[in-house]
Amino acid sequence: MVRITDVISGSIACELGITKDDTLVSINGFEINDVLDYRFYLADEEISLEIKRNNETLVFDIEKDEYEDIGLDFETPLMDKKHTCQNKCIFCFIDQLPEGLRETLYFKDDDSRLSFLHGNYITLTNLKQADIDRIIKMHISPVNISVHTTNPELRCKMMHNKRAGDTLAYMKQLADNGIKINAQIVACRDVNDGEELVRSLNDLAELYPSLSSVAVVPSGLTKFRENLYPLKPYDKESSNALIDLVEGINEKYSRSFGKNIFFASDEFYLTAERELPSDEYYEDYPQLDNGVGMLRTFECEADILIKMLTKEECQASRNVSIATGESAFELISSVVNKVKNKCKNLNCKIYKVKNDFFGHTITVSGLITGKDLINQLKDKDLGNELLISRSMLRSEGDLFLCGTSLNELEKALGVKVTPIEQDGANLVEGLLGIEQ
Repeated sequence: MVRITDVISGSIACELGITKDDTLVSINGFEINDVLDYRFYLADEEISLEIKRNNETLVFDIEKDEYEDIGLDFETPLMDKKHTCQNKCIFCFIDQLPEGLRETLYFKDDDSRLSFLHGNYITLTNLKQADIDRIIKMHISPVNISVHTTNPELRCKMMHNKRAGDTLAYMKQLADNGIKINAQIVACRDVNDGEELVRSLNDLAELYPSLSSVAVVPSGLTKFRENLYPLKPYDKESSNALIDLVEGINEKYSRSFGKNIFFASDEFYLTAERELPSDEYYEDYPQLDNGVGMLRTFECEADILIKMLTKEECQASRNVSIATGESAFELISSVVNKVKNKCKNLNCKIYKVKNDFFGHTITVSGLITGKDLINQLKDKDLGNELLISRSMLRSEGDLFLCGTSLNELEKALGVKVTPIEQDGANLVEGLLGIEQ
C-alpha cells in the first residue's frame, strides 16, 4: 500500500474523485508496493483500483488507453525508500569522499528499480530470487549490472560480500529469459584485470544475445584513501595492455555477433596516449554514460554543427573562456580551434583545471569543484563569460560537489558563468552565443 500525495487536475483519477491522502492498495487485485508494481499493472486498458480512505475501501473501475497514466503522484518517484548497497567494494568512490560534503553524496544506492528508471548500475547482491522472478515476469529490460569479475571468489573479495559470488547466477537467469543486460567492470590494477579480465569477458560473452554491451572502466582513486585497500592507478603501459586485451576479445566475438559489445572507457585511451576508436566502432554508443565513446561523439557532434554554421553566426564577436578537466582539455582545444578557423571574431581562452580537491588522479570535468575553479581562475582573463560543463553541478544545476553555489562562483570570479551540456554541438553554440 502506498499513500497518494497528489492528484493531477483534470486527470482520470481527479475526475473519479480520488483525493490526496487516499491510499492505493491494489490494481486488478495485485498489491502495489512500489513504482514497478504500479507501472506494470497500470499498463492494462481495463483496471480496477482498490483505494483506502480512512476506514473505507473504495473500488474504481477504469477504461483507458494502454499505458495511459491516470494522474496519481506519490511521496517519492520509487513510492518507497531507495534500496541501499550492502557491499563494501575495494574501489568504492563514496568511501573516498572527504567529510563535510552534501549528505546525499554519501548515500550508496543499489536499486534495481533505478536501473530500470534511470540506468543506474546494480550489483545484484541485495536481490533475492523473488526479485529476479519479478524482473522476469514484468520483463524489466535492460538491466545494468556491475559485474567487476565473473570469478565468484574474487567477486566476494572485491565487494566484501559473501553473496557476491552466488548472485552471479542471476545473470544467466535474466539472459535465459530474454532480459537485456548492460555490464560494467570497474578495473582495479593487478586485481581483476589481466587473465581475470579475459575470464570475465569470455564468461559474459556466453550471455549473448541477451548481453548488449560491456564497459571496462578504471577505478577512480581520490587522495582520501587512508585505511582503504591499496589500489594503484593505471599508467600508460598498463592502460595500453588493458586496451589491447579488451579490443582483442571484442574482435574475437564481433565476427560472430555481428557487432562490437566490449569497450574500454575513454579514460584508458587518454592515459595510454592512444587515439580513440572511430565513431563506427562504438556502434550506437550503448555505454555513453560510462564514459565509453563520450569524447568521440562529442567531437562528431561539434564537427556537424561547425559545418552547418551560417555566415551570420560566424560573424558574432565573442570574448569567452572555458574551464575543463585535464582529460577533456585536448579535445576541447581542438573543437575551439576549429570554430576559430571559421569564426574569426571569436576569442576564447581554455583553462585546464587540476583537481586539487579530490587529488590529481581525478581528471574528469564532472568532479571539478567550485573551490578549485575559484582558486585556479580568480586571477585569470576570463573574458565576458566562462563556460563550464553542466556535469560539474548537481541535477538541480545550482551546487558543485564541494557545496559552492553557481552564484558564489560568479561573484568570486566576477564573470557570468554558463553551464553547458556535455554535447559538442552545445559547446559550439555556447562559444558563439547561439541560443540553445
